[in-house]
Amino acid sequence: MTNQRIAIIGAGPAGLAAADRLVHQNAEVILLEREKEVGGISKTVRHKGFCFDLGMHRYFTKSDVVNQLWSRTLGRNFITRDRLTRIYYRNRFFDYPIKPFNALRGLGFIESMRVIGSYAWSRFFPFSNEKTFEEWVSNRFGHRLYLHFFKSYTEKVWGIPAHEIQAEWAAQRIKSLSVTALIKNAFFPHRNTVKTLIDSFQYPIDGSGMMYEQIASNVQNTNVQLKLNAEVVEIQHCEGLIQSVITADPSAQKTEWRVNWLLSSMPLTDLVFCLSPKAPDSVVAAAKQLKYRSFISVSIILKSDVLFPDTWLYVHCPDVRLGRIQNVWKNSSMESNRGMVALGLEYFCMEGDQFWNKPDAELIEIGLAELEQIGLGRKNTFVDGFVIRVPKAYPVYDGDYPKNIQIVRSYIDTFLNLQPMGRYGMFKYNNMDHSILTGIYAAEKALGDRTRNIWEVNTDQDYHEEQK
Repeated sequence: MTNQRIAIIGAGPAGLAAADRLVHQNAEVILLEREKEVGGISKTVRHKGFCFDLGMHRYFTKSDVVNQLWSRTLGRNFITRDRLTRIYYRNRFFDYPIKPFNALRGLGFIESMRVIGSYAWSRFFPFSNEKTFEEWVSNRFGHRLYLHFFKSYTEKVWGIPAHEIQAEWAAQRIKSLSVTALIKNAFFPHRNTVKTLIDSFQYPIDGSGMMYEQIASNVQNTNVQLKLNAEVVEIQHCEGLIQSVITADPSAQKTEWRVNWLLSSMPLTDLVFCLSPKAPDSVVAAAKQLKYRSFISVSIILKSDVLFPDTWLYVHCPDVRLGRIQNVWKNSSMESNRGMVALGLEYFCMEGDQFWNKPDAELIEIGLAELEQIGLGRKNTFVDGFVIRVPKAYPVYDGDYPKNIQIVRSYIDTFLNLQPMGRYGMFKYNNMDHSILTGIYAAEKALGDRTRNIWEVNTDQDYHEEQK
């Protein structure tokens, strides 16, 4: 590895995990981040004593190597929190993950009988070749329960009908979950092994971003250089080898970085578009068809007592656009925010669409109005607020996704010194721990270890990172 230079694009969980793995190796590491701070989608915005995370983050994994990274990074500042997550639907709170008896009680006797009948039908007459999210869920829960607790929210997130979403997404996000698993968990919660059902998780004491800020601090002043405000605008290659990465700062000043290896967590589509010479037309066309879903967090502070105890609340009410509510952590060192609550109201949209481009003040007004409409808050208690836009948060598994991702992957795999990683970089709906693991494996690949298949992380039904 003498005189090797490894470039890492993106200082989110995957990129920072890769940098941590490369610390003190016999290589120069350049970590390139286009934003002014690290953390990616897992960063934390701190405002008036509250820690607003970008989206939902819970620290749970079966991977020893990921657990070790988290624990040695924060030590005592990595604490255990109880998890309470529920669904708000028909002006009632339902347990999430769904508990059959709780759900049936909340739906009423007549509808419960329909749900049970629908589930029985699915057991005798399942979809034989489940290709879509709707078929995958209906096979495991019955079509009636799918309509109540899966369809509305899923379509809010993705902006397309659930019957157009690939079953692969469900297999990654709610794998191993079924009515049988839910019933077992209800009676034997301490025997639970399904990741989706965990009722506690570890968490940085001062917000999710604290973890990645600390990793970034740890890796600097070693052989790792962190460059913020460095947007990748071109990736030069020749004969199957990446040769250099060109970045631009906010003033449009460009810098060229000669590299021997490139580990990329930038959006896979952007990676294709940055290649020079240009990727084949068929690959560019396929990349253009791959879509990312974005979201907006309307972050508000209310003068109020605790509105609900949930860590996160899924809003399944079809008459509002609001998809999810984050109960924001209060910094324990701040006393001035007593009697206040902070919420992150999450709205899913496409980057650049009409909702994305609404003025911040209008988005805050919409959030307050919908919160009051569903009975979870009052507009006249509003104290302060701001808006966070998160582009390209979720890769969309639509009907054309399998064909297009295969075309793009086949081309990217021809490069001998390039490895995509993380959710953005692989166009794969990974959890945070999966993204970290892909970053670690990518770093090991650059060091010469070819035994890992990074694309196989989070593909098997039992959760990839088994204890070893």
